[in-house]
Amino acid sequence: MLKNLVMFLSFLLPWSARRRLLVSQFGYSIHPNSRIGLAWICPRRLIMEENSSIGHLTLCKNIDLLHLGAHAIIGQLNWITGFPTGNSRHFAHQTDRQPELILEAHAGISSRHLIDCTARVRIGAFATVAGFRSQLITHSIDLEAGRQSSEPIEIGEYCFVGTDSVILGGSALPHHSVLGAKSLLNKKWDAPFHLYAGVPAKPLKELPHEMEYFRRTEGFVW
Repeated sequence: MLKNLVMFLSFLLPWSARRRLLVSQFGYSIHPNSRIGLAWICPRRLIMEENSSIGHLTLCKNIDLLHLGAHAIIGQLNWITGFPTGNSRHFAHQTDRQPELILEAHAGISSRHLIDCTARVRIGAFATVAGFRSQLITHSIDLEAGRQSSEPIEIGEYCFVGTDSVILGGSALPHHSVLGAKSLLNKKWDAPFHLYAGVPAKPLKELPHEMEYFRRTEGFVW
């Protein structure tokens, strides 16, 4: 309750003072050039490297770590949650579970996405979760065992995730790949430079290595 009260009161401060409060009271690591908008960002650990940012009205709670690499961006109105480690019957059989969201350098999440980080979600450098309403869901009920279980999600470097997609735990999108809009990714793929699409998503065609998106040196596409 005290942590929530301090977080709420911090909204009354200008960003420079708010940043100092988050660092001193919560032990967060926030680079002076990084910024959080009017957003409820309350993981156990927060690391924001230089020029990273989180937009207004994004919520992040109940995860152990949120880590934004240099120039990484999380946009507005995203819902990021999970189930933290601790003494609970839920996921007790998964002693190595890591409830984390990691965006590597220049990675980006646009707006209005749902990201479940009960297990680790890693978004590679220069990758983009684009559009709106995509769902990244790392946990589900294991029907055979009759219990909750979770698996991580890996999105490779220079990937592009199209709007309104669903990515399930245990899935991997290879580096330099595209996931088509409204697709369902439900397994690990390992062939880079491909378009994956459909329900469930499958490789549809190979993509040219010289595409400018795959060679850019800035994460945000202007």
